[in-house]
Amino acid sequence: MRLIVSPLPQVERLLVEHRPSHLVTLASPGAEAAFEAEHRLDLRFNDIAAPRGGLVAPSLEHVEALLTFAQGWTGARPLLIHCWAGVSRSTAVAYVVACARTAPGREDEWAARLRDAAPTATPNPLIVAHADRLLDRGGAMVRAVEAIGRGAETDWGAPFELDLTAEGDDRR
Repeated sequence: MRLIVSPLPQVERLLVEHRPSHLVTLASPGAEAAFEAEHRLDLRFNDIAAPRGGLVAPSLEHVEALLTFAQGWTGARPLLIHCWAGVSRSTAVAYVVACARTAPGREDEWAARLRDAAPTATPNPLIVAHADRLLDRGGAMVRAVEAIGRGAETDWGAPFELDLTAEGDDRR
């Protein structure tokens, strides 16, 4: 049960190498990013941490759609998550999926594992806050992401994997 997180330029290669069953595309409205996968979710919003005029913020409805989509993933083949740079939206979504797949109380562990796997990860705080609310985590997800802080500065994140079974997936 592996999550693969990637910036846009690496997606085609990773689709061929890993043959994921599920693909999550996180792109700005109007951006070109269309890849084929057996099961695909395409969410369109800007990478902003708070609503701003003229931009589309990640919404509760976006995160609800993500959680519903992720529930349909069996884990038999990887789930590939990508955004433009592979730093903010996609790392937030990977964190959300990891937390959703495990019982409450492991939010700090997943944030630490995310940081270990991706030193540049700076999960979008609005996505995390919406998921925290929907998963009824009482702010634990938000606090865990705040605790790991901003990732190292970069233009492009490197692809990475999170193994959801490495520490035992207790919600299969």
